[in-house]
Amino acid sequence: MPARKQPAPSKERSFDAEGFFDALDAEREARDLKWKEVAGQAGVSASTLTRMGQGRRPDVDSLAALARWSGLDTDEFIKGRRRKPRSAVAMISTYLRSDPNLSEEAARLLETIVRNTYAELKKR
Repeated sequence: MPARKQPAPSKERSFDAEGFFDALDAEREARDLKWKEVAGQAGVSASTLTRMGQGRRPDVDSLAALARWSGLDTDEFIKGRRRKPRSAVAMISTYLRSDPNLSEEAARLLETIVRNTYAELKKR
């Protein structure tokens, strides 16, 4: 049976592999891990992470394993996806307050910095 040819992904609705990798890197840093440790914990090859770091997309099984390991929602990385608008500041605030590495006071201070910076940049 001949292999099915996959259509090229639409640029308007494609997976933001770079954004996913950046978010994965932030999670890695938050857990104070090396990439090799991420590979072992997530159950993917180190070469998969190297290729992703070079801008290549992961295979679907690796993507699923990395999403499971990191807790990242892959839907958030689909470009052009219509979704309810959410405040970036509210999302960041939620993440800061749920970070086990931050005290309540530290999370509030970072949230204040983000809110003030966002408001200032929004004016420009």
